Amino acid sequence: MTQILVFSEQDSVAFELLSKARELGAASVAVMGASVGAKASDYFAFGGQKVFVGEDARLADFHADMYADALAQIADASGAQTVLIGSTKRGKELAGRVAQRLNCGAVTDAIGLELAAGKPPLQAQRYALGGNTVATDVITSARQVIAVMPRTFEASRTGGTGETVRIELKLREPRVKIVERKQKAAAVANIESALTLVVVGRGFSKQQDLALANELAKALQAEVGCTRTIAADLHWLGEERMVGISGKKCKPRLMLSIGVSGQIQHTVGILGSKVIVAINKDKAAPIFKIADYGIVGDLYQVVPKLIERIGKR
Repeated sequence: MTQILVFSEQDSVAFELLSKARELGAASVAVMGASVGAKASDYFAFGGQKVFVGEDARLADFHADMYADALAQIADASGAQTVLIGSTKRGKELAGRVAQRLNCGAVTDAIGLELAAGKPPLQAQRYALGGNTVATDVITSARQVIAVMPRTFEASRTGGTGETVRIELKLREPRVKIVERKQKAAAVANIESALTLVVVGRGFSKQQDLALANELAKALQAEVGCTRTIAADLHWLGEERMVGISGKKCKPRLMLSIGVSGQIQHTVGILGSKVIVAINKDKAAPIFKIADYGIVGDLYQVVPKLIERIGKR
């Protein structure tokens, strides 16, 4: 049976990975930090058979080198053949470092995992060629490190129990010293967990016109997301609202796409939506190929009518 070790600095992502790992083999979890022992029982509920706890005051802050050393030591102690890491910003930085320490290959931004013919190694699916296709990557080294995109799998509870194993870590002093911290403005949106999502694109002529989308979102009790152009190029909205291959992956029950052309780099982030409704004046826009319902029309005429109709109901 494949021995799999799961780690993410975000508990919710670790729960997702653990839920998938238990389908593929014997699943254990690495928990690291300054005071994290009490968290072990949380992972048993999601199918963790063993929770390996590495506590060290130097792990209170995230230093990629130090966390890589710690995770590699836990991987050795657990006998894991595969290490699954959440492909967050920190996880992507960590994956390659851990692989180097374990002398094995690594894959980041995976969107799927499977065992070919039920036997190791794990095969990882990931987007390739700018998101235009899905490639299957196989790591041929004896061990493997795979970083999986958040929200690729559903976290599901099993209600089980397991064993807690404490690991005595041997860590070097961090090479980077933190001399000052400045508070970053808190993200005002959690589009990944939104049940209803309104996504805006370049079809909006001016930043002020996004008030239409905000009004529609308010009527639907929805969050507002956007394409890369709106967030990264025009800076009309924060990057925490960006949906797509370089943003977030969303799975709402209802997704309204307004003025979005539907390039593959964006649509890979919304394919998990239950229902997609697209509004675009270009009847040939690629977004209509994946939409369940499409409205060909000027958003400046269509959206106010939608708001009015929703208000009447």
